[in-house]
Amino acid sequence: MMNEEATLISTFVNPTKRKHLIETLANPKRRHRATAALAHRDDLDPSAIVPLESAAQTPEAIEGALRGRGAGEHCHVISENRAIDGKHLTLKSALEKVVGQGMGTLLSCIPGELAYYEGKGPSDRCILARRAI
Repeated sequence: MMNEEATLISTFVNPTKRKHLIETLANPKRRHRATAALAHRDDLDPSAIVPLESAAQTPEAIEGALRGRGAGEHCHVISENRAIDGKHLTLKSALEKVVGQGMGTLLSCIPGELAYYEGKGPSDRCILARRAI
């Protein structure tokens, strides 16, 4: 999973934060510090952010938007929520567990190309994309 996590961070986090975040995630004793940092949307690379309309911020609508961009059945999770952090889950299940919970989370849908970000509040939800649809 570390390669997928490193790819996710390298693709969607601001360049000045990438190396430290990757190293911290890889250290089991410090991983919680890295996942806590996910709550801050300002660490994301703004060029990758695809905003979600207010009406499209339900797990079902977000899943549809991600699938429309090529997401498959499963995703890899990096999250403040320790119950799901580091796991591979179905996209549907992951979204049901993170949307509206106010915990910083990244879902890697297509490594290096497509992800979902959930922050502290509704204005912090977005798709992260590096390819055109």
